[in-house]
Formats: sequence, C-alpha cells, structure tokens
Amino acid sequence: MKTGIELITEERKRQIEKEGWTPEHDDLHDRGQLADAGAYYALTEETIDFVNDSWGNDRCLHIWPFNLNWLKRTPENRIKELSKAGALIAAEIDRINRI
Repeated sequence: MKTGIELITEERKRQIEKEGWTPEHDDLHDRGQLADAGAYYALTEETIDFVNDSWGNDRCLHIWPFNLNWLKRTPENRIKELSKAGALIAAEIDRINRI
C-alpha cells in the first residue's frame, strides 16, 4: 500500500506530465488559486452538502477558482480526491518558494 506522500507525488507528476501543469504554468496563478482548488478537493461530501444546504445550492462551487470544466471530482474515491488536493497544495508551496 502506498503512503499519502507517494500518492500525492504520483498525482503531481501526473498533473505535470499528462495535464501540462508545469511550474511555469503554475506561476501564472498568483492569487492562491492552486491552494483554493486543493481546498475544494479536500472538502468532504458532508461539508459540501452542509454549505449548499445552508447557503444555497452549489455555493461551494464559488471556492473552485477555475473553469468548472477542470473540476474532476471523484467522491467515490476519497483517496484520489485527497491526492489531488495534496498535489495542488504542493504546487502552491512550490510556486511560493519560486518567488
């Protein structure tokens, strides 16, 4: 069984190699968008339901900083969602370190 760090590393590698989200591309997102996207993937279904029920339908989508076509949730696979979240947070950390 792979560790969380291994899964996050694999997801970050996939984001770079398959999606083309290179460090140069990440540097264009200079208002915390990568962290916001990671935060969205980290939300539980219960939290999403609570926010949407309390504040209005699809209110959680306001957290997502990119075009909705790029939102690829996998609520049936929590580990995959957390791997995406971790990879996006790692990308944001790397972006800040490059400044």
